[in-house]
Amino acid sequence: MPSEEELRSVSYTPLVQEDWPVSTPAEQGIDSLLLAKLYYKATRLETTFSLLVIKNGFLIAEDYFNGATTGQKYNLQSVTKSFTSALVGIAIEQGYLALEDKMMNYFPELKDQVRDERKFDITIEHLLQMRAGFAWEESSDELFEILYTGFRPSTILQIPLTADPGTKFQYSNFSAHLLGIIITRSTGKDLKTFAEQELAYPLGIEIGKWIKDWEAYYLGFAELHLSARDLAKFALLYLNEEKQDSAQLVSKQWVFDSLQRYSEDAWQYRVGRNFKDIGYGYQWWSIRADDQFYNLAWGHGGQQIALLEKQNMVIVLTADPLRAQHGGGPWRIEKANLNLIADFIAELSKSAP
Repeated sequence: MPSEEELRSVSYTPLVQEDWPVSTPAEQGIDSLLLAKLYYKATRLETTFSLLVIKNGFLIAEDYFNGATTGQKYNLQSVTKSFTSALVGIAIEQGYLALEDKMMNYFPELKDQVRDERKFDITIEHLLQMRAGFAWEESSDELFEILYTGFRPSTILQIPLTADPGTKFQYSNFSAHLLGIIITRSTGKDLKTFAEQELAYPLGIEIGKWIKDWEAYYLGFAELHLSARDLAKFALLYLNEEKQDSAQLVSKQWVFDSLQRYSEDAWQYRVGRNFKDIGYGYQWWSIRADDQFYNLAWGHGGQQIALLEKQNMVIVLTADPLRAQHGGGPWRIEKANLNLIADFIAELSKSAP
């Protein structure tokens, strides 16, 4: 444990720029030593790139590690899924889609080739909830090979259903990618263009690199690049959204629906003592740390947006995306980043009056 003297020497003062209002922890009712402990621990992690804390709409803490810099755009990995989910909500609000729409309606060229009739029952809501019946790609060598070979629309024919649609949570990168393709086919705009017009430009966000699949569809499940500050702007749409100036971008109803728990026990692997009761919404996780539930956008390597509604707080962490790295070693690294935030939230919960 660091001494109080060591903690008082930790610097996490945000850089003053036009894109964010800046405040101090004390002014926003947060214990500065608790934040110092968080940043002290972050400096000792081997892959963390950035860590930001926003309270009451103010940036109160910020630092960069392991050579990362302000303004640098990071590969968000599966945090991209939460971004795609927001775009689904916008497309629904604009009348392009409906939750009950059947997935196969958007792939008419494949209908005559589908051999499993259950695929005609999959809805957009099933895809959002990860309850379509597609298995997690890491559950078999064959699916893992498809993941790394790359998706295309016809992958619908390749990946078998291992559960009836709507009956079981199974994490599926392909499900999120299909949502991105469906947005493109329904709106007539590629996913990046739609994202820029409906989210990025209004929020003052600059989208960086974003990888496409074999048929030039942007990946709905990963590989979106944003800066940490821009990621925090997106996060505020989901935190007490009715108080935000940009509340019209994503409807309050969509925010509410997205952050519900449609599945319990959604992650079976142990993460840490304060990373428990893991549920899933519309491409958002729900976690319990001590007695505090928070919503989480979570990407490989430990990328995170943590939403703490009661505290009116957002925490953003970016890290090495560990591209193509799997197994025990990378998972240990990812867990360290996840537990950094979960442990802080648990301590924050205990310190609350």
